[in-house]
Amino acid sequence: MRKGVDLVTAGTPGENTTPEARVLVVDDEANIVELLSVSLKFQGFEVYTATNGAQALDRARETRPDAVILDVMMPGMDGFGVLRRLRADGIDAPALFLTARDSLQDKIAGLTLGGDDYVTKPFSLEEVVARLRVILRRAGKGNKEPRNVRLTFADIELDEETHEVWKAGQPVSLSPTE
Repeated sequence: MRKGVDLVTAGTPGENTTPEARVLVVDDEANIVELLSVSLKFQGFEVYTATNGAQALDRARETRPDAVILDVMMPGMDGFGVLRRLRADGIDAPALFLTARDSLQDKIAGLTLGGDDYVTKPFSLEEVVARLRVILRRAGKGNKEPRNVRLTFADIELDEETHEVWKAGQPVSLSPTE
C-alpha cells in the first residue's frame, strides 16, 4: 500500500465478520488518524485512511466508502475541496467534518457544501462514533443488524451497554471512572 494510506479491518484474521460500514478517515495528523482508526475498528467498522486530499480522492474512488470523516485544514486540498470533488465524482457518502476550525462561518460552509455533520477538535470519540452512526442511519447505510454488545479479547469480556467486565468468566469490580 502507498505511504499514508492504510486499511484497518474489523475482526481478527480468519474471523468471518461483516463490518458495520466502510469509513474513510482523512486527516493530516497521524495521531488523529490512528486514534480514529483504532476506535472505529474496535466499534466494528472497516476503516480506510488518507493523510491528504489527493490520497483521499484516490482512496474514495477505490473503496466507495459508506461515510467519510474529513479534517478541514490539510496541506494542498482542504477538506472542503475534497468534499466538493467527491460530490463531483458522484461519491455521495455522508461526510462528517472533524476539525479545529470552529467559526460559525466554517460550520455553515461545511454543511452547505454537503457535509452531514461538523464536529470541532478537541472531540470525544464516543460522540464522533455516535454522530457517524446517525449520519449512516439517515443515509440508509451501515449495518442494520443489532450489534453484539459484548466484546471479547482473550479471556476478557466487556458488556458495552452495562459496562461490566469479566476476566476468565469472573466479574471484575471496577470504579465508575474505570
